[in-house]
Amino acid sequence: MNISSAIFDRSAPDLDACPDESLPEFAFIGRSNVGKSSLLNLIAGKGILARVSPTPGFTKLINFFTMSKTWRLVDLPGYGYAEGSRKHISQFNRAAANYIKHRPNLCCVFLLIDSGLEPQPIDLEFVQWLARHARPFVIVFTKTDRGTPEQVQANIAAFTARIAGWFAQLPEIFQCSSATGHGRSELLGVIGKIVDAGPAQSEPAPIAVPLPPEIEPPFSLKVRAGKSQAKIPRTKGQLKSARPW
Repeated sequence: MNISSAIFDRSAPDLDACPDESLPEFAFIGRSNVGKSSLLNLIAGKGILARVSPTPGFTKLINFFTMSKTWRLVDLPGYGYAEGSRKHISQFNRAAANYIKHRPNLCCVFLLIDSGLEPQPIDLEFVQWLARHARPFVIVFTKTDRGTPEQVQANIAAFTARIAGWFAQLPEIFQCSSATGHGRSELLGVIGKIVDAGPAQSEPAPIAVPLPPEIEPPFSLKVRAGKSQAKIPRTKGQLKSARPW
């Protein structure tokens, strides 16, 4: 797939403010500081599509870009860290959750995971939330150039092992580096395949296995203004979260 144009459409604070539903949309989301803005610029082939900020949690609105006049790239607020009050943190997380759950022309969610880290509870929680809501998604491991190949592959394998029991069929998994350009053609290939197939042939969601409460991921999240903390209890229990997901 070639990108002939990338035009900013709008920033939406909530679902009601989103543009019309005439074009297929592909949304990108991940833990704050996962390298989302750099990846979006790589995909678009432009250095100014999404602003790269040193401040985690910079994106607080749903940003829409019309690509080649045929589909939209959607930059969703990250999760896990944000400057600001608890009220504002809750608002932009809720906006992202509502968009993913209720946007009818959302074709696929690209969930970004930092390949330099061991499996993070907040990422595992979000994978299960996507699966529960039967939203089509793929997993993209970012920053693969920053660690040793052995460590990157070990982290990816550990993450895959943690989620394998939640699916009868795992979501597709990709690796990318905004610095080297690795993975760009593969991600555009996913988008191009869906756009060419048309809305009736959108990619199905990964097949999730229903999980009884006793084997749900045994962690909860505490959200504070400026940071989030993951607390792992000693006993298994129902997943609880202060987040909309």
